[in-house]
Amino acid sequence: MHTTEPSVPTDSVARPAGPLRPAGRRPRAAAGPGRRPPAALVVPAAVAALFALLPLGYLAVRALDRGPAFAWDVVADPRTALLLGRSLGLAAVVVTVCLVLGVSLAWLTVRTRLPGARAWSVLVTLPLAVPSYVAAFAWLSAFPALSGFTGSALALTLVSFPYVYLPVTAALRGIDPAQEEVARSLGTGPLRTFVRVTLPQMRPAAAGGSVLVALYVLSDFGAVSLMRYDTFTRGIYTSYRASFDRTPAAALSAVLVIMTVALVAAEARSRGRAGHARTGTGTARPAVPVPLGPWRAPALAWCAAVTAVTVVIPLATLAYWLAVGNSATWDPTGLLDTAGTTLAVGAAGAALTTLLAVPVGVVAARHRGRTASLLEQSAYAGHALPGITVALSLVFFAVRYAEPLYQELPLLVGAYAVLFLPVAVAATRAAVLQAPPVLEDVARSLGRGPLRVLREVTVPLAAPGVAAGAALTFVVCMKELPATLLLRPTGMDTLATRLWTETGTGSFAAAAPYAATLILLAAVPSYLLGRHRT
Repeated sequence: MHTTEPSVPTDSVARPAGPLRPAGRRPRAAAGPGRRPPAALVVPAAVAALFALLPLGYLAVRALDRGPAFAWDVVADPRTALLLGRSLGLAAVVVTVCLVLGVSLAWLTVRTRLPGARAWSVLVTLPLAVPSYVAAFAWLSAFPALSGFTGSALALTLVSFPYVYLPVTAALRGIDPAQEEVARSLGTGPLRTFVRVTLPQMRPAAAGGSVLVALYVLSDFGAVSLMRYDTFTRGIYTSYRASFDRTPAAALSAVLVIMTVALVAAEARSRGRAGHARTGTGTARPAVPVPLGPWRAPALAWCAAVTAVTVVIPLATLAYWLAVGNSATWDPTGLLDTAGTTLAVGAAGAALTTLLAVPVGVVAARHRGRTASLLEQSAYAGHALPGITVALSLVFFAVRYAEPLYQELPLLVGAYAVLFLPVAVAATRAAVLQAPPVLEDVARSLGRGPLRVLREVTVPLAAPGVAAGAALTFVVCMKELPATLLLRPTGMDTLATRLWTETGTGSFAAAAPYAATLILLAAVPSYLLGRHRT
């Protein structure tokens, strides 16, 4: 990096014979893409990666319990290929539509003179508060004929596109507008400037969000079950319920892990080796908003349509069941107790997940090589596994090696960390990429150790992004269903489990208060995330 310094007469300042450094210390190599990550970061990152890989040990034991030949017969079965095609097709459609929604809405709310941009930024993040099974239930209630692939793709798209919108919004706000202005001054048109200058800088954020969406789709159980569409997760659940033999389900889960590793590796390759941090002096000024002109009305209509199908319809459906349902019996005390339990469990899961994610995110953002790649990819391993697989793996571990944890809260919190570690890792990595690495280099050159640099420089610079990741993790922990059903302590209920219980018996009106409360609680951090991006 080159910086411009004020010129001074050479005869007025005595030049030192060498670089300034604290006496008695040898200069330390600065962290960077071409160097190995320090042990002070690798050790906690490795702990997080091993924790995320714990379910894989269970899968290896179960999948090979009856020999490799039996496991291969399960994997090579024609129905497995059918489930694979259905799952990948659903993920491809949802990711494509989420990219269109997330990038277009991010551009409109950040870089244009869209009327009410601050309000729209908040509204388009609110779908994070709607669980996939609530969205599926709402659309099925409004349109009973909607099911199968179309219904599953619709429900999953409308609740997961904020995973693309939020990181792309953060990237757009961090891009130095001077680069776009230089391109425009050289005669490049607005479209070519966007494609050649802006889009490459948005690519890491969009790719990271797309991976999260794909993993979310591959691991979803609630929406595809309500929509009666067979995917890997539903096939695994059916296999678990149909027999005491866990080998077929474990073999199917292993296929999901392979798909996860392939997705994460492809996303890492798409990032390339170019840096994305701003290296100029001073502070970045905001970009001048682009006037919409004749596109103002279509832009407003687009934002309104997305808000209507993602927020208005689910809320209107719940309001209907609350108003006219005969089975809706309000129990304020029980509802408050369940809401308090949900908040406590979600907060504990978000805290543990964020703590594990910070070293992994820093290593992934600041270093290249096999170690950094392996740590990051390991952290993603559990996210594509269905919650039921992660839950059963932790039950297997607790019964054999940590019996006091069986059916206790720490085991449930650990399951949340395994399932949602990529959410916090992606947010941390994106935030660290936006922080100028030169400040860390300066701290290292002054004798600061890796942990002190992390604590005093890296984490404070990346704190807003890390906090956003923690808020996202908190939301998804509150909405998690299969792992909560299996691992919750005896007698403990969350809003998600109560909602699923009532919905399973057909008591839609009785489930409505729990669904409404869950959406209300999850809407608070979603609102704060949207407000933070404006």
